[in-house]
Amino acid sequence: MLSVRPSGYADVIAELTACIRTDLDCADICDTTGRMLSPHTGYDATITRAVVEACLRACKSCDECAKHADMHEHCRVCADACRRCEQACRQLLTGLG
Repeated sequence: MLSVRPSGYADVIAELTACIRTDLDCADICDTTGRMLSPHTGYDATITRAVVEACLRACKSCDECAKHADMHEHCRVCADACRRCEQACRQLLTGLG
């Protein structure tokens, strides 16, 4: 059987693949940031600031999800989570001075 796909199908798949890769990277960075901010025996403001800044940048890179939010519920949920995390990182950075 011949499979016919709409024009631009490959482009959509490529966009979603890139979006998923960015989401996975962002999730890894957010997870690492959360673990580093958990109670521990030492604290280094320089490292904390660098990690939170990296998390903020990763969350900002998830803008691609917002582009797909009208078509895919999981993209809307992802975009919302990234925006909330980005805001939390900004607040934390403000608090760090």
